[in-house]
This record gives sequence, C-alpha cells and structure tokens, in this order.
Amino acid sequence: MEPQKIATPWLLTSPMVNEKLRLFCLPYAGGGALIYKEWAKAFPADVGVYPIQLPGRENRLAEPPFYKMSQLVEAISAAIVPYLQRPFIFFGHSLGARIAFELARNLRKKWNIRPCRLLVSGSRAPQIAEPKPIHHLPDDEFVKELRRLSGTPEAILQNRELMELFIPILRADFTVDETYVYSEDVPLACPISAFGGKEDMEANQKEIEAWAGHTCGEFTLEMIEGNHFFLQTRKDILLRSVSQILFQHLNLTGA
Repeated sequence: MEPQKIATPWLLTSPMVNEKLRLFCLPYAGGGALIYKEWAKAFPADVGVYPIQLPGRENRLAEPPFYKMSQLVEAISAAIVPYLQRPFIFFGHSLGARIAFELARNLRKKWNIRPCRLLVSGSRAPQIAEPKPIHHLPDDEFVKELRRLSGTPEAILQNRELMELFIPILRADFTVDETYVYSEDVPLACPISAFGGKEDMEANQKEIEAWAGHTCGEFTLEMIEGNHFFLQTRKDILLRSVSQILFQHLNLTGA
C-alpha cells in the first residue's frame, strides 16, 4: 500500500491509500504518540492506526503546547480532515477521550463528517468537571499530585533534568483538561464504546456510564481490572476488545 502524499506533524506516518478503516488515537495528559506505537500489530491488516502527536513532546518537543481545548481541537481537526475520506474511529484515553469527543463534535459542525464510533477510555463523561484541579499548583505540589495519579514513572519524577522538560508539557495538558468547559449540544450519531479501570480513582464506573447520554446510537461499557492506566497494565485485554470492535466495522464496510 502506498502512503498518501499529504504530510502533517500531527501524525507520525501518512495514511495508506488502500485502508478500509482508520483508527486515530489521542494520548492522555503528558503522553505522546509513541504510547500507541505497537497497537497496529493487534488489529486487522485493513486497519490503519494513526496516533495523533500533540505539540511539545517527542518529535515535536520544540513546539509550544496548547493550553485551551478549543484551540487544540481546531488545530487537530484542520490537520487530519484530509485523511477522513475513509471510515474512521477515534480512541482517546483520559484527556484524550475528551479531545476525541470534541473533535467529533467539531468535525460534525464544520465539515458534516462523523466517525464510525468513538472509543473513550479512563475518562469521566465530559459534563463532569475535574473535582480537584492541579494545573495551577507550585512545582513541588504539582509533582506530588502527579505521583498520586501514578501516570508518570517514578524514575522521571525523581530526575530533576527530565522533570524540567516534562513539567511544562504536563502542566499545559492539565490546563487543557481542567479548564475545559462542556457545552450542551445534540448527542453524536455515532456509537460510543467506553472502557474503565475497576480500581480507577479518577473515573469511576458511574462517571464513565454517563457517556451514554452523548450518543443517540449504541453505547457499550467494559470495566477492566486495573487503575487509571489499565491501558498499559492490561493492554492485552483492552486491545482484544478494541480489535473486536474494529472487526465489526470492517464487516460493515464490506471489507
């Protein structure tokens, strides 16, 4: 399969022209596209997996990060719309789920384009605000909260030089997340499948179930053993479930 000629820094690779279905993945706060690097190996060959790379991390480290959800969503939408002429699905974990949700709404409003399905993971429904914002805290307290959330490796938290690089990115992402204000709109037409960690203190089952109100189609929920980062600790279970969903949509496209 030959890649398309369109290039964008928001994707690590350009989509192939013969794919039947595309999966665009949004990272959690502080995460980069590489967290999804190996996902394609678990999925059908006709599915292209395209992690979205946000500015300020990995190969875009020199670029300033975004601090507002609306601006971030507008930038991503403009960058990926050329790739959405084929059936596509959004996946997002934590902050990434809310970005994916707002992307779906933005694409509907501006281009009348919709994903086949929205996959949300480790995330409260968008109308449920963050109960304890941390983006404004001094560095020492901010790092203490990061340690409590267990999403940043301890080796990084204890490395002053690395934290000097990571804190601005993390603070920017938490600002995007914690200053995001949900606005009422009609539910999405696409189905929503939600995933949660049974021991997740950041998004409990009731808060995840509230995603059901954001679709006029099918809603499914699967709770997986683990805390907020079950997508890493129980990745095999999550990928198996996502793969089954992708197979369903491939069948619908006649692949």
